[in-house]
Amino acid sequence: MTKPMLLADFARLPSPTRAVVLDGLAGAIDTVAERAAPTHAFLRYAWFAAALAAYGGAARTIVIEEDDTAVIALPLVSVGPAAAAMATVPGSYWPFRSFPMHQSAGPRAIDALLGALAGAVTALRIGPVYDHDLALTPVLARARAKGWAVLDRFVADSFVFDLQQPEWPRGSTLRKNRFHEKHLSEHGALDWSFPQTGDWPATFDAMATIEQKSWIAARTDGRDAKFTEAGHGAFWREVARDPVLAKMLSAAVLRVEGRAAAFSFDLDCGATKYAIANSYDPAFAKHSPGKLLYYRNLMRAREAGVAAVDWGAGDSGYKQTIGAVQGPVLRDWLLVRPGLPAMVGRMLKGWWGASGNRG
Repeated sequence: MTKPMLLADFARLPSPTRAVVLDGLAGAIDTVAERAAPTHAFLRYAWFAAALAAYGGAARTIVIEEDDTAVIALPLVSVGPAAAAMATVPGSYWPFRSFPMHQSAGPRAIDALLGALAGAVTALRIGPVYDHDLALTPVLARARAKGWAVLDRFVADSFVFDLQQPEWPRGSTLRKNRFHEKHLSEHGALDWSFPQTGDWPATFDAMATIEQKSWIAARTDGRDAKFTEAGHGAFWREVARDPVLAKMLSAAVLRVEGRAAAFSFDLDCGATKYAIANSYDPAFAKHSPGKLLYYRNLMRAREAGVAAVDWGAGDSGYKQTIGAVQGPVLRDWLLVRPGLPAMVGRMLKGWWGASGNRG
């Protein structure tokens, strides 16, 4: 008599991996972002939509599905002449410009992505992005193996801070801060506020006011300011319209007698705090309002369970004074599809590298 087969005797075969190229931003971006590494949780539909609204461009999205589940979502925006078929990943330079990938995505999914990408573009720029980025790193390895030209250029060193380290802040630092607070209060009542989700429009206005008085307005053309109309204010205001992203945003504002004097602005993803921007009104510079505020902000974050602060690039002096150390390098990557384009791309490797910043 033949023994009946039980359900456990059957091996479940995986569904074919499927790649689709969609016009516009795909809703699957959120599906993937929700199962991506916690550090990449902000790479949501609304994040990319905010970039398009602020900086322009028409998007396509490559979506890779495994077992009928979206595991990679790669938004693309064309750049340069249409005949060149060049594209870039949209987004913001702060904290980095990557894409969401499900933590379970494997080589089959990445191969499907590269196959779809080769049919959609001649070359793709991704970055700035950190070395060892959890989404890009496995893609680079498979791309090299499949004959893509992979070019990189140095952008900057980053700085990171272990917020849970013992004996921080030092007692001497807190005493100095209390000294400065005492003298700063001679200018008027001090108000330390930590705005909530519904306060973003007014908070952005306050931070823009400080930036317009800060060194960035005095020494530059202001295009790198985060919250002004001439800078990147449109992007962050769009980001804050998404309720999920709005909850990730974190700000601290110091007012002196009602006048905005300093701010810190961050993006919190799980145990990681991305320090996006901080600045102060130079009228109060003698009493270090920016330092006083970001110490309060960091101590508050530590109490909330934040483990690490990613300070990104630039202004290494004050970051190292606090205790930050050099972290992973930020790079721009260029992936050029196999064949003649890759041959040309390899010839341009030196030019691409030289077009970055000096390490």
